[in-house]
Amino acid sequence: MKKADNTDSQTQIFYACVDEFWRKEDKYDHLNSKQHYRNVEWKRVTPDKRNTWLTEGLHAEFDSFIPMGNKAMKAAKGVATDVIFKTYSLGVSTNRDVWVYNFNQDVLSENVHRMIENYNAEVDRWQRQDNPGINIDDFVMSDSEKIKWSSGLKQKLMSGQAAEFSNVKVRQSLYRPFTKSNLFFDRIMNQAVSLFPLIFPIPETETENRVIIVSDHGFRSEFSTLMANLIPDLHTLSTSDGFQCFPFYIYDEDGTNRRENITDWALAQFRTHYEDDTITKWDIFHYNYGLLHHPDYREKYEANLKRDLPHIPFATDFRGFAEAGARLANLHVTYESQPEYAKLKFVQTPDTPLDWCVEKMKLSKDKTSLIYNNFLTLSGIPPKVFDYRLGTRSALEWVVDQYRVKIDKRSGIVNDPNRADDPQYIVKLIAKVITVSLETVDIINQLPTLK
Repeated sequence: MKKADNTDSQTQIFYACVDEFWRKEDKYDHLNSKQHYRNVEWKRVTPDKRNTWLTEGLHAEFDSFIPMGNKAMKAAKGVATDVIFKTYSLGVSTNRDVWVYNFNQDVLSENVHRMIENYNAEVDRWQRQDNPGINIDDFVMSDSEKIKWSSGLKQKLMSGQAAEFSNVKVRQSLYRPFTKSNLFFDRIMNQAVSLFPLIFPIPETETENRVIIVSDHGFRSEFSTLMANLIPDLHTLSTSDGFQCFPFYIYDEDGTNRRENITDWALAQFRTHYEDDTITKWDIFHYNYGLLHHPDYREKYEANLKRDLPHIPFATDFRGFAEAGARLANLHVTYESQPEYAKLKFVQTPDTPLDWCVEKMKLSKDKTSLIYNNFLTLSGIPPKVFDYRLGTRSALEWVVDQYRVKIDKRSGIVNDPNRADDPQYIVKLIAKVITVSLETVDIINQLPTLK
């Protein structure tokens, strides 16, 4: 766009918006129906103080709230101010989930051993080759049954980095909501471990540390949050979005030198605003978690949250949000210890042998029943269960989706959630997640007002 010469008039920019889910053909049809650009319903747009042009739906007061974190303070050395958390991190990105995640630890170890052996052989072959102009894509062995390549792994190969298996690197991870999986946690075999060597450096830190997982800006599914005490995947709450994680503690990589991640500046701000010197950093942590669940906050600031990481206002009832957040945190982190939903009915198929193994579960059309397997159907699921959503699914639907036997077509790798040491784990998990969902909905419905 070029401003006309010899004119003092100010250039104006106009914008027209259509449904974000329209396909290319829909947009073409829409333009054809208008016949002329003058028939399009244009809106004049002007940038805000942050040079954002498309400001529809944004609320200016959001910028006056305290950011949970920002890049400037994350990168800064020394004392952090103007944010609640000094640092934060994306979840772990592997680029080869099939190979480095598995419900079965022995299967995972076998898969990783095989991939590392093949990878290291390629590293050795690369170092011995004498053609400096060879393309790495043409060089590497392309066999999906032996290895899963990515651009990052090829770069590591070219730099001569050999991989090494260690049982210490096999860690528990929160792969999807209420779905734990074994993860081979390794800087070479994972595309990006992010800051998790400083957040959960050793298993012992899982007993004391917590992270608040939130949708990264630009999210496409619903804004979501979940608390965890395990290493989370990049796509923990939605396969279409990335997620940022705000830890309570940060450590050195050997698990020592524990320090709190909530800034002293934030603690002073909260104590001053509420005139309460008894407020602790754990209170602030739980206050954040409670407030991020508030439906009014999510709805009103949806556009802001798509542009920025959450900013946290001072609600009138600090203790109400902090206590609700603590209850939600306990529910979500200790979900395996919650009571099973007592009203769930176990309907057994006549003349069918007892069987607790799943292959692929399926909800009934009205979602009141779950076909567990040929032997068992679970009925009496309350509709309210599906009101607790994370990303594109309810918590229960995530469990139904994840706890099934998967066979990867390319590699042939099998991921089987059934547990020989606890055959009823999955059916019990379903009953517990129903309890967690119902209680979560009740807590959210009783949250204080934002004002």
